[in-house]
Amino acid sequence: MIIKGKFLKVLFGLFFLLYLASNVRSTEPAIRKIPLINTTDLYFPGQDVGDNFDIIAAYALEEVDLLAVILDVTQDYRLERGVGRDMGIVPITQLNYIFDRTVPVAPSPFTRMRSTTDKMEDIPKFQQAGVELLLKTLRESQEKVDITVFGSARTVAVAFNREPELLREKVNLLHLSIGASAPVQIEWNVALDPHAFVAVLQSGLPIALYPCGAGNLDGGWAAFSYDANNGYWELANLNFVPEMDPPIRRYLEFAFSESKRSDFLRAMETDADPPFNPDRWHQMHRVWETCVWICMTDRVLVQRSDGIYRILRRNELEPTDRILPNELRPCLLEVQENGLFTYRYSDQPDNIRIYYRGDPMENEKALNDALPALYLEFKTQ
Repeated sequence: MIIKGKFLKVLFGLFFLLYLASNVRSTEPAIRKIPLINTTDLYFPGQDVGDNFDIIAAYALEEVDLLAVILDVTQDYRLERGVGRDMGIVPITQLNYIFDRTVPVAPSPFTRMRSTTDKMEDIPKFQQAGVELLLKTLRESQEKVDITVFGSARTVAVAFNREPELLREKVNLLHLSIGASAPVQIEWNVALDPHAFVAVLQSGLPIALYPCGAGNLDGGWAAFSYDANNGYWELANLNFVPEMDPPIRRYLEFAFSESKRSDFLRAMETDADPPFNPDRWHQMHRVWETCVWICMTDRVLVQRSDGIYRILRRNELEPTDRILPNELRPCLLEVQENGLFTYRYSDQPDNIRIYYRGDPMENEKALNDALPALYLEFKTQ
């Protein structure tokens, strides 16, 4: 009886410890998943391989629940200076394959809107698939959805013109990586469809605006701007890519080599033969999207006590970390018909906020350290 009593006490103690352990696990903060629709002017072969590089974040960041990808297509660039290309279905299929996802993908209308109120209901059905996918995804989501726009705003503008109440109800925040941070030059993404950009800015939807072109640089104007409200920066090289998770590395090698292999999924499984030329990684790489991913996921860019820079979740912060500006500031904005706009900070609540990074040179220095470290953390499994 004594032995049995001791055994029951030990058994009870074990059950109690297991209960405490499960209780501790259940109180750990879960990572908040942000439902996201990503629109991107990603082509195959790439018009700008930066699009192939940046969209990896949509798949790899743990905070992001990627619901759909809309490929922003402009007819003029399907044949450009003798180079034929089409929408980036191949790279999206590769990313779905290596991350074991089934993210749906569809194209935008190929042609520009004829006015800010154009619903584009008379264009070919194939070209309406992206608008329909965006609307369907919003209808089916139980939560409000973020939308990123890297390219023209055509799909979002047409969707809003068709079902404005749905977008007002279901869009949490529209992240626009579009526009010039000074009213002097039409930025590339605005030029893809000026009516779309103006329509979205005038929609009243909640907008985070990340200018990515044309601003003041040393007293003059530059197409790629270094100012406090611009997201553009230059990555000195891509020498970290060979150390990345092998499937992601092969995906980037495929994109940067402008490969046209028909077995584009098998290319994700084994290293290229002949091997990819590593000299390509030594070149400077232009980046625009990093600020969007930091702000959307509520991560922070910090300098640690040992001087290194990192992109961290807020629960990873230490008391000695110095946080660098990467934030969205309320602003009042006026847009012209051609897509140029002016803005000023405001204390009054409004639907539009604009990106602010403080000292752009320190921002670039920090990201040259922090972004490679972040990409080296990305895993497909």
